[in-house]
Amino acid sequence: MSKLRFALIGCGRISKNHIAAAIANQETMELAVVCDPVLENAEKKANDYFQATGVKPLVYADYKKALDEQKIDCCSIATESGYHAEIALYCIHHKKNVLVEKPMALNTADAEQMIREAKANGVTLGVCHQNRFNAPIQELHKALEDGRFGRLVNGTARILWNRTMPYYQQAPWRGTWAQDGGTLMNQCIHNIDLLQWSLGGEPDTIMAMTGNYLRDIEAEDFGSILIRFKNGAIGIVEGTACVYPKNLEETLSIFGATGAAVIGGLAVNRVETWNFETPAEQDERVAKLAGTDPKDVYGSGHNQLYANYINAVNTHTDPLVSGTEGIKAMKIILAAYKSQKTGQAVKFDGLSFSTLDMSSADVKVR
Repeated sequence: MSKLRFALIGCGRISKNHIAAAIANQETMELAVVCDPVLENAEKKANDYFQATGVKPLVYADYKKALDEQKIDCCSIATESGYHAEIALYCIHHKKNVLVEKPMALNTADAEQMIREAKANGVTLGVCHQNRFNAPIQELHKALEDGRFGRLVNGTARILWNRTMPYYQQAPWRGTWAQDGGTLMNQCIHNIDLLQWSLGGEPDTIMAMTGNYLRDIEAEDFGSILIRFKNGAIGIVEGTACVYPKNLEETLSIFGATGAAVIGGLAVNRVETWNFETPAEQDERVAKLAGTDPKDVYGSGHNQLYANYINAVNTHTDPLVSGTEGIKAMKIILAAYKSQKTGQAVKFDGLSFSTLDMSSADVKVR
C-alpha cells in the first residue's frame, strides 16, 4: 500500500507534535507539504521533518494553492481555532481526508456541517484528542468496557494550569470569542473529552459558571461545569488558567459501584488510584506503567492518533476520534457558555450555539 501524502496546514505552537507524529509514522505516510502564511514558520517545520527523514516537504503560504498544485490525500489542520471549520470544509469539498486540531469548530452548525460533508464526499474526518491514546487512559477505557466499575456514579476532570498574559499576547487570537474561546475551550477540552468518553458519551444536561478573574482576555480564565449524562452519571469539570505560579495537574477521576480510578500527573498520564472489587489481568500491566509525566502537556499521543487515523483512511473505517466523537467535548463547552450566559441548565441534544454568541460581559465577575 502506498504512503498517504499529507499536507500540514498551520505551523504554530502545536505543529511540532504533528511533525513528530509524521516522523513516527513515516512508513505509512509522507509529509508532502507544509503551509503557513508566515513562510519562515513553514520552512522551519519542513527542515525539522527533513532532518529526521531526509525528505523535504514543499513549502506554501497558501494551502489552497498547495491543494491545487500537489497530490494530497490528507490534510492536517493546526491553525488558529477559529479557522478550523473553514479550512476543513474547503479540504473536504476538494475530496481530501481531514484531521483537525481541537476544537473542530467554534459553533455547532459548522461542526455538524463538517460531519455531514465528510460523509457526503466519502472522506475521513478525525479530530485531535490525542490524550485518548495515553496508556493509562487506554487501560481505564478497557476497565470501563469490561464493566469493572459497575454502575457509574460520577467523574471529575480537573485542569489546574497557568497561562500568563505573555502567553495570550504572543498570539492575540487566544482568549477571543472569534478565534478561540477561553480556558474551557483551549486548555480543558481534552480532559472534557476524556470525561464524557468515560461516563458513557451521551450528555443530557449541562450547567456552568465561568468567570474572568486575572487575565485580560475576552473569554473566561476559570470555568466549572456540571454534566448529567443519560445513564445518570454526573461529570464535574474544574478548569483554570490562573493557578499560581505554574501548571499543577490535569486529572481524570472515575467512580463506580465496584471501582475507582484516578489518572493524573501534569497531563493525565500517571496512575494515581486503581481500585477494583475484582482483580483482573490488566492490573499487572497498570502496575508496570511508567509513573512519569510527559515532557510537555501535549504528551506523545499524536503519534498513535496519526497511526489510528491512517489506518482508518486506508480501511475506510472510523478513527477512534471521528467527527461524531470530536464534536461532543466542543458541544459540552458551548452548552456551558450558553448556561453561563443565560443562567439556566442547557440540553445537549439540539444545541445551537457559537462562541460568537458570547461577549466579555457574559463572563465578567461582577
